[in-house]
Amino acid sequence: MKEQFRKMTYPYVLWISIMVLLPMLLIVLYAFTTYGNETLTLRFTLQNFRAFLTDTTFLQVLWRSLVIAAVTTILCIVLGYPMAYLIAQLGDTGNIIVILLITMPTWINMLVHTYAWMGMLQDGGLINQILSFVGIGPLKLIHTTTAVIIGMVYNFIPFMILQIHSSLASMDRDILNAAADLGANELQRFLRIILPLSVPGVLSGVMLVFLPAVSSFFIPRFLGGGQYVLIGNIIETQFLTAGDWNIGSAISLIMVVLIMVSIQMTKRINQNERSQG
Repeated sequence: MKEQFRKMTYPYVLWISIMVLLPMLLIVLYAFTTYGNETLTLRFTLQNFRAFLTDTTFLQVLWRSLVIAAVTTILCIVLGYPMAYLIAQLGDTGNIIVILLITMPTWINMLVHTYAWMGMLQDGGLINQILSFVGIGPLKLIHTTTAVIIGMVYNFIPFMILQIHSSLASMDRDILNAAADLGANELQRFLRIILPLSVPGVLSGVMLVFLPAVSSFFIPRFLGGGQYVLIGNIIETQFLTAGDWNIGSAISLIMVVLIMVSIQMTKRINQNERSQG
């Protein structure tokens, strides 16, 4: 039985090796090498990393990407937590229906969502028409930081809601009933029981929102316009426009390291929360 199971895993191992491991090895190879001046031989170098770490423009774009990703994550928590909490209070049928409605947009490619927001955020788009109707607008929304954040929050908030809802739905209701019997009101139960127990779901949501947001490239390109550049756009430009695969690979590898560090920090915080709980 074990032998049959092992043989069944061979195609998956081969697929992962070709589609994941091999590209990562190529990125590492390009990041640490460069072509010789007179020959096509590769030689080891750290110049690709120095070019990124010593270029103030690159560092400013990296900082802007981290700030935008952090703001997006915070907004997803602020907007997603109350929604996940309300969904967890519904019955089984209502719970399933609302979760289905939240997950349905994720079945559609994010590029389609971004194009839809481009139309709504235009100067004569739906949102400006509504703002004009209530006497606020029209406002300049497209090709701004606000447009980029709106697009990112819309695309990534379902992942935050689902992770928080998973923690809330799996919570032992007997604890809440015991707290109520001991005289705790709703606010006390939320602050002392529900909120601490939902922290693992929040941390998982943070990881699923922050990591793709910091490396996103088509959302800032379309909603932010050509003048608005994040680190994902820099990597895309280095590979597809400038043709400098070495610099692009170096930046990609730096982002991989930052993402892995973020994941480890999130896991460490999650483990500490669980041990304290």
